Order: sequence, then C-alpha cells, then structure tokens
Amino acid sequence: MFTFANFSHAKAGLQRRWAISLVFVSWLFSGFSGLLWAVNGYLVSLISNFSLESRVAGWTALIVLIAFFFVTIRQGVVAGLGAIAVSVAGAGAGAVAVAIPVAVAGAGAFPGAFAFATTVAGAGTVAVAFAVAFAVAVAFAVAFAVAFAVAFAVAVAGAVAFAFTGVVAVAFAVAFAVAGTLFSIYISWRAMKGDEKHSLIRNIAIAFAATGGTSFYGADLTGADFTQATLKSTDLRNTILMCSCWHQAKMLDRVRPGLTYLQNSQVRQLLVTGQGQDKNFERQDLRGINLKKANLADASFIGADLSEANLQDADLSRAKLKQTQLDGTDLTDATLTGAFIEDWGITNTTKLHGARCEYVFMRLPTKEDPDPLRKPDNKQEVFEDGDFANFIKPIFDTLDLYHNQGVDPRAVAIAFKNLAEKHPEAELAIVAMEKRGDDKILLRAKTAEGSDKSQLSAEYFDDYNRLKALSQSQQLLLVERSDRIRNLENMITTAFQQPNFYTQGSTIMPQDNSTNISAGRDISGVINLGKIKGNVTNTIGQLPESPQTDKPGIKELLTQLQEAISQSTELPDEEKAEALEQVKTLAEAGKNPQESTKQKTAKTAITMLKGIFTGLPAIASLVEAGNKLLPAISKLFGLG
Repeated sequence: MFTFANFSHAKAGLQRRWAISLVFVSWLFSGFSGLLWAVNGYLVSLISNFSLESRVAGWTALIVLIAFFFVTIRQGVVAGLGAIAVSVAGAGAGAVAVAIPVAVAGAGAFPGAFAFATTVAGAGTVAVAFAVAFAVAVAFAVAFAVAFAVAFAVAVAGAVAFAFTGVVAVAFAVAFAVAGTLFSIYISWRAMKGDEKHSLIRNIAIAFAATGGTSFYGADLTGADFTQATLKSTDLRNTILMCSCWHQAKMLDRVRPGLTYLQNSQVRQLLVTGQGQDKNFERQDLRGINLKKANLADASFIGADLSEANLQDADLSRAKLKQTQLDGTDLTDATLTGAFIEDWGITNTTKLHGARCEYVFMRLPTKEDPDPLRKPDNKQEVFEDGDFANFIKPIFDTLDLYHNQGVDPRAVAIAFKNLAEKHPEAELAIVAMEKRGDDKILLRAKTAEGSDKSQLSAEYFDDYNRLKALSQSQQLLLVERSDRIRNLENMITTAFQQPNFYTQGSTIMPQDNSTNISAGRDISGVINLGKIKGNVTNTIGQLPESPQTDKPGIKELLTQLQEAISQSTELPDEEKAEALEQVKTLAEAGKNPQESTKQKTAKTAITMLKGIFTGLPAIASLVEAGNKLLPAISKLFGLG
C-alpha cells in the first residue's frame, strides 16, 4: 500500500547488476541481428549466380525485402510482416523452389529489424546504469554501445557470408548488414519516439529494458506524489493511479504502463507539463487523473471519462465537455467560462464549489451558430460568483421518460397523473422537459430515494400506449376538470410549437430566446391575467383585417373569442390563462394560415380549447361562443 506516499525527486530504475546483464544481452541480440541480415544478403547475392533458379530466388528475395522496408517504414512492422506473408504465399503458389528462399528472407528481415531495435531501445534505457558501473560518461556509454553493436553486426555478417560464397556474397552480406543495421536503428528510434505504427517494437523493448527495474505491480498508488521523480524502467502495470501526481516527472515514457491512462503519450505529456490547451482527449478513459491547475483551455473531452478526477483550479475555458462523465470529479475553483456542456454527466458527487464561470453554452458550436444556447440568455449578463453552481446543480434520482415518435401530449399528461396517484411513495414531480428533434421529447421527473425507476417507467409506458390508442373524445372524458393534466398537456403542446425547447423546474426557456411560454406568471407561478391579455391583444393586432366587412376573418374571430374567455365567470383563472395562451398560439399561426405546420399548430390549439370548454355547463356563455367561433376558425385554417 503506497496511498498518498511521497516519491517526489525519487530515482527509480535498474540495479547495477541488472543494467550490466541487460547491456550484455542487448549485444547478443545485435550479433544475432547481424547474422540474420547476412542470410538476407546471401539470398540477394544469388542474383549473380549462373543458375536460373538461384537468380529467380535472389530477385524474389530482393523484392520481398524492398517491400518489407517500404511497408514497414510507412505502416509499421506488423504491416511489413503482412507484406512478406503475401509475397511468400504468392511465390509458393508459383514455384516451391522460389518460396523456400523467400520464406528464409522474410524470416531474417523481421528478426533483424526487431533485434537491433530492441538492442538500441535496451541500450538507451540502461545506459546510465551501465555508465555508473564503469564510471564512464553517459553520452560516451551510449555512443560506444551503438558503435560496438554496429561493428559486431558487420563482422558477424562478413564471416557468415564468406562461409557461404565468395567475394560477391561477402559484398552483398556486408551491404545488407549495414543497411539492415541502419534500418533497425531508424525503426527503433521511431518506436521510442512514440510512433504508433511501431508500438509493438516499443512495448516489447520497454518490457525487456524494464526487467529487474523498480516494480509497483498491482500496488495502490492513490494520491502518490511523483513530482520530478525519475521513473525509467518502472513497472506500473495493474496499479491504482487515482489522483496520483506526475508533475515534471522524468522519463515517464519509459515505464511499463499496462492498461492505465499512462499508456497514452499525449496524456503522459499533459501530466508532466500541465499544458493541454487545444488538445484532443475525446473518448479517453481518464478516470482518477490528476490535472490540478492544468491549462485545458479549448481542449476537447467529448465522450471522455473524467470521473473522480482532480480538476481543482484547472482552466477549462471554452473546453468541449459534451457527454463527459464527471461523477465524483473535483472542479473546486476550476474555470469553466465559455465551456460547452451539452449532456455532460455531472452528479450529486461532482464538486463545483468556487467554480468560476461567467457563461456557458448548452450545445456545441456550429458555423451557423457559434454561440449555441448561451446561459445566461442575455449576452450582456454573466453569472455572479457562486451563481453557476446553483444554476447547473444537477437533478438527482430522476425518472427519464423518453418519447421518440408520435407524441400525444394529452396521453402523456394523463399517464403521468395516473402514475403519480398510483405510486404516491415515489413522490413524482416533473422537474425538466426537453424537445429533441421534431417529434421527440424527454420528460424528467424527480423521484424519492430508492424508487424502482425500471418498474415506474414500464408502468408509465404501458398506460401511455393504452391512452394513446383512445380517441380524443375518450381522452377528454378522462381529463374532466383536472388542472394538473391540462397544465402538463399545455406545456408539452407548446414545446412542440417551439423550434427548440427546454424547461427545468418551474421556469420554461425556449432555446432560441423566443417568447417565454410562462409569460404572464412570476417565478412563483402567480398568474397575471392582465399581462396575458395584453400579450394576446398585441399578437392579434398584428393580423390583417378581413377584406370583407360582412365576413369576419381570423383577426375578428379571435378577438371575439378572447373577449368571451376574458368575460367568462365559469372558468377559474388558471384555465382562463391557459385558454388565452391558446388564443395567442392561434394568432401566431394565423399569420400564415395555409402553411402546413401552422395548420397543425392551430389544430392542436383548437383541440386544447375544446378540452378546456368541455368541463363547463352546456348553457354557459363561453361554451356557446366556443361552439360558434371554433368551427369558423377551423375553416379559415383549412381544417374543415
């Protein structure tokens, strides 16, 4: 157990005896590399042979090796081996005599490259320990190791080639030994630089060089401090690295990371430098990472998992946090101004105390809308200190009811009321609603702790689908005079009338900053009929008058309907306000009465009004006015 241990300025790595042993083994690999490249050189030297079969084999070997060089450099060692396999397969299909030497050539090409790459990687990793053992400077030790390896490889190649054939074979063998050595050096250099194409070489070389080094295998390093520690040849496989600090750690790229977040070179660089501005960390598993005080401005964490991460005092200005998981994440004193937080995954364990934020965006930017759904809506306003945490405080223990096609607002309202009455212990209360696309809506309800959301959701949708199959007249019988049902139905209907729509709690916000559908009510929900009437009158006043004085148009009919509703003594203020809002909706649709979308809106509003009037006595003056005016209005909208 090394939780919260202090390893700052510590030096990890190999013991002296292990360093010497590994250098010796690396030289043996270099010699083996020279031997294999000598075999390749001999095969190519068959080009000068008088035998036709030998010349074909020599040219085939040369072509295969050239293909291996080219493909390996461009696409990596694995792809290079694939090229050899294809070539050998083709040769085998053509002639057995050619296939055998080509197979040998392929077998020599890869081990040669791999052996020397491992040699260089291993020598580079253990060079310091080796130098300490022999009291020689680090730079001289590395240079001597590489020079010796090259000379040894060339010598072995020459000896083997001379045993095979004469001067030509020797020349080819030496040439290919040198070429293969340079090729192996290049591949190993690219691998140790973090080139993903050669990750296989790098991983095996690091594993080889870390043998006998400092091992934290399977240890719990939660909160451990490795500030400015030297960590080459360190085994960190299967370790727990929750909130471990790696600031200015040295040689972090030479550890065995296993499947931890340290396997990503860009993440390692971020941890060491603290600089991640404008970097892409999309869909990375960064659970438990320590990015305290890191510069993450303009960085993209779309779909990333930052759960339980330490982001204290980090700069996340303009960062893309769409669908970023932040369960248990510490954002204390972090800067979030201008961040894009669409569907981010904060929970009740996310720490936002002291988070600095002037404004955020609820959607990702586009060319058409670079500032999508800014909050606060007024671009001249910003969040005061502490306001952002209160504004964005997540809703917990919610039941999410997602309707994805053909939404029936009245069926939704009735089904939810039935569910709430059937399960009073669940304490269901709608806290958010969002329109998604043209015909989808998400209804989010707060529930009591421990409620079975799966059962509640199943019962709701069973009831909803049953109600949806009923006719409108059958649904109206179920509505009766329930204010709760009509309020929710009205809210959902209005949501579909807006281009974009979002509502949370008792405040309803259209996403395009258009008319607030709760206009006429203060924050506590108190109705201001005077304000509502004024809004309706202004909207109706924008309609054109009927060209025929003896035949009223939409403007005249809506004016009469507004007066009838306003003067009604049978309707309570709550339902009167709802009715007036539907009249306003009809007035807005009346600006383009022949447009299909406006006709659909008008039809819904008329249905809503009929539902409100249904509960009144048949002799009520408002019912008589409705029976007279609503059919005429429907006709003017082309609804028959």
